[in-house]
This record gives sequence, structure tokens and C-alpha cells, in this order.
Amino acid sequence: MEFLFNLLKNVVSNNTVYLALPIILLSVVSFAVHSDKRSVPIVLIALFIGIIFGCDGFQFWIFDDFKLAKELTNLALVFILFHSGFCTKKENIKVAALPAIGLATWGIILTAVFTFACLYFILGWDKNICILLSVIVSSTDAPAVFSVLRKQALSHKLKSTIEVESAANDPMAILLTVVAVQALSHSSGFSVGVVAGLFFWKFIAGAVFGLVVAKGAAWIINKLTPQENAYYYILLICAALFTYGITETFHASGILAAFVAGTVLGNTQFVHKQGVYNFSYAISTIMNVLLLVLLGVMAKPSSWFIDNLYLKGLLLFVFLSFIARPLAVFLGTIHMNIKFKEKLFIAWAGLRGAVPISLATYPAAAGIAGGMEIFNMVFFAVLLSLAIQGLSLGRLTTVLKLSTASRPEPPYSLDFITKDDMESGQRLTVFTVDLPGPEGRKGPLIRELRLPENALLLMITRRQKASLLYRKTQKILSILNTRNLRGYDETKELAAKAREVLNKSQSLSDKTESDIWVVLPPKGDTALCGWDQVTILSKAEDKDEIRDILLNPASAPTSYSAPNPTRGIPSIPS
Repeated sequence: MEFLFNLLKNVVSNNTVYLALPIILLSVVSFAVHSDKRSVPIVLIALFIGIIFGCDGFQFWIFDDFKLAKELTNLALVFILFHSGFCTKKENIKVAALPAIGLATWGIILTAVFTFACLYFILGWDKNICILLSVIVSSTDAPAVFSVLRKQALSHKLKSTIEVESAANDPMAILLTVVAVQALSHSSGFSVGVVAGLFFWKFIAGAVFGLVVAKGAAWIINKLTPQENAYYYILLICAALFTYGITETFHASGILAAFVAGTVLGNTQFVHKQGVYNFSYAISTIMNVLLLVLLGVMAKPSSWFIDNLYLKGLLLFVFLSFIARPLAVFLGTIHMNIKFKEKLFIAWAGLRGAVPISLATYPAAAGIAGGMEIFNMVFFAVLLSLAIQGLSLGRLTTVLKLSTASRPEPPYSLDFITKDDMESGQRLTVFTVDLPGPEGRKGPLIRELRLPENALLLMITRRQKASLLYRKTQKILSILNTRNLRGYDETKELAAKAREVLNKSQSLSDKTESDIWVVLPPKGDTALCGWDQVTILSKAEDKDEIRDILLNPASAPTSYSAPNPTRGIPSIPS
């Protein structure tokens, strides 16, 4: 048995890209699918899978080149942060602009300062290591936070605050880390003035480059309007890579520029935007998982027990999560009209993930003394953060009574591009509008909407309740209809009885109700309801006007009534 395992390990390790990597990624996806209902962060799963197959595990993939890891990390972070900006909606920024942007900027600085104070003045660790540790672990991780919060029913403002902060604070932490590494690795050292000047140049110039490139990219896309969908994805890759490359050429922060460019593009109208968003999400997810697996493969848990590194990682987690982060949140949100229990939740929701571990490779790649020690301490602290904070957030929402009615994510989406209209010069786009709650509130009929002439409503997605009896009967009837179509005449009578039960079950009061999703054809007499998701095809320049018409309460009738839970459920054909 041992011989066969060693043979398999040698074969796989010699074909890492073709055998080891697919096996690892398949394992990540399999565990992620089964752990989704428990809100286990994908970050935690990918790191553990990487450890299992890495240097201290099965050794299917042995990788310990920190310089190459840093370059691969930068490449992955470009697309991860570009998409973080792309999905940062201006509506969410407006709702939680001050606390979210504040925590993403001065909140990061406060977290780093308090962490440094704990490590240096309380524990008495080496000053350079304390500086590096404090800036490396200062940011929260957007993918980890998103994977946990999407299962939590929080108020719109609170959820927007946490999500916008987690998406926007990585560039600041990366910027602080880069400046600190450059300062500590410089042979003659940097003065405070030089460090401050370097920081502000990287910050301001990075934001400017990101803004300019994003505006240029949107103009190019709308000007070219290629017929092949894949060309839009190539243009997206060009925009992300060029933003980072041109900014780094002028020694500014390319990562910050990538985030700003993504934010600007995500809030700018251009052709085939929904398809570009879907591609950006896909490539960001791929890069994030690959990055996490790579970092997990590099980890050596056996070294955690040398010089009590695991104890140091535990202390780093404790001081960060129970002192530095809460102080930064409570001080950074003074006079912002945020309740005490909401601040407490924001403080605990500061999950660490891929970005801190990625930044932990920078000191080792730069040859700074203690680089490996920093990497292992940060890795262990991040694992604790994901395991303890990530898995307890759901319970905390219940304890603090922060749960509210949450809009579910529909299982349907629509994405297409009209080539003929592009050839004629029209800039068309497909987008969705989430109607405001409460769920089921009756709104205007479609024929009452005064939409632009060329606007076309494509579909309406609605969640409805159905009894367990209805769902089971519906399934049985579907099977009977299939047999009937194949010529089984004896099923006709059974199908008729099942249809009778199905019709009766719509009016039954059954406590075992569950959700079903229906796609409604947008006819003139179709009434819109709260929490409907409406998909529209229109000219790109009309998007904001259409969104305002659909969201404006003044355009809805004055009388509202809750619809029948089963009204609108499509009938099963006989």
C-alpha cells in the first residue's frame, strides 16, 4: 500500500499542473459545495486543502519559492481587487459611505497602530517584526466576508458597511505593507519624511491612474463594440493588467489603481456590462482559489511548533481580534449614528484571509530577517480568524438580534448581446433591477410604467411559497405526464387525480412551506411586487432613468395588498 501511494505521489508531483492541481481544485469545490449551507468560508477550505496536499501533507505539490509566490500573488490580487471594485455599487457606497470608507482608510491605520502597540509594548517583540505584522494583518478579506455574510439576514446599511469596507480596505493594507517592506529593506533606511512622501505618492497617483484608465477602457469598449462576446473579456483583462502595469511603472500603487479602475468601470455604463461582470466574477474566483491553494501548499504546520510560533500566532490573533480591531471600529466610527451592537458586530466581522497571507510573503521575498517567522505567524492567525470568527458570525447575529428579512438570490439570470443593433450604432445593455420590499407588496402594472420607447422588459423573477404537498404532487404529476407522452395510457386516470390534488393543495394551509421560484412573462396586466427582480434590455444611456422609474414609489398605485402565497404559480400542462 505504501509503495502504491509513493508511486502515485511521484507521478502526480512530476505532473503538477496536469494532475496535482486538478485533484486539489476538485477537492476544494467538493468540500465547498457540501459546506455551503454551514457558511464555511471558501478561504478556510482552500487553505486546508492546500496544506493537506502540500509540503507537510501528501506532498503532491511542493512549492517554497517566496519570490515567485510574491509575483503570482500580485497577479492574482490585480484581478481579485479589480472585481472587488467592480461589484462595489454606488448605491451601497451612498448608504454606508462614511463608516465604510472611513474603516477602509483610517480604520486600517488605527488597526495597525493598535496591533503594533500590543505586540511591541506588551509582548516586547522586535520592532521591525511588529511593524510588518501590524500592517500585514490590518485588512479584512472580501471573499471571506462575502461568503459568510451572504447567508446572514442583516439590515441593508450594516451589510453594505461591512461589504464595502472589506472590498475597499485591501489596497490600503497592501500600500502600507509595500511602504514598510521598502523602508525596512533599504540599506541606508528611510526617514519619516521620505516614507510619508512615498505613501502619499503611491496613494494619490494610484487612484488617479485607476480613474483615468477606467474612463479610457469604457470609451474603448463603447467605441469598438465587437460582435464576439469573448472580445469584451479580453478588453477587461487588458484594462486590469494595463492599470496595474502603467501605475507600477511610475512607482505608484498598482493594486490601489486596479481597485479604483474596477470601481469606476462597475459604476459606468458600457456595452455588454452584465457579461463582463460575470466574467470578472469568474476570473476573480479562480484567481482567489488558486492563490489560497498556493499559499496553503507553501505552509509548513510542522514549523509552527518550533520556537512556539503557534503561540505567537495565537497571541497575534487575540490582540488583533479582541483589542486592535474593536478599538479601531469604535474610535473610527464616532458620531456616525451606528448602534453599539452594530459596532460590536462590525468588529467581529473583520475576518482575515488571502490578502494578509499573501502580504506575509513580501518580507521573505525581500530577504528581511524573520520573513519565514512572519509568514507562519500570519498564516496561523488567519486560520484562527476564519475558524473562530467566520463560524460564529451567524450565531452572533441571533444573539445581538440583528437579523432582518433578507432578499434571496434568484437562481435565474439572463445574459446576451444583440449584434445587429451594435452594427447599427446602438449601445444596448441587459441589466436587472431589484424592487424594494416589503416582499409581495403590490406595485404598478407593467402597462402603467412610462418607460423609454426602446426599453424592453425581458422577465420577472419572483419567489413564492408552496406547501410540501403541492411540491410533491407537482413532481409526481411531472413523472406521470412524461409516461403519458410515451404512450402509457394507464397513467391518464392517475394524472387526472394528481392534478385534482395539485389544484386543491394551492389553497391548503400547510406549515411545511418552502420556496419556489417562478419566471413571469412581462405582460401588460402583470403587476410588479416587492422583491421582484426585473430584467430589462435598453439603451445603455437609459439605464439610470429606467431604474429610477421602477424604484420610484410615486409611480405605484396607492392601494397595496399582500398577494396570495400561491398566486401566479404556473400550472402543470395536462
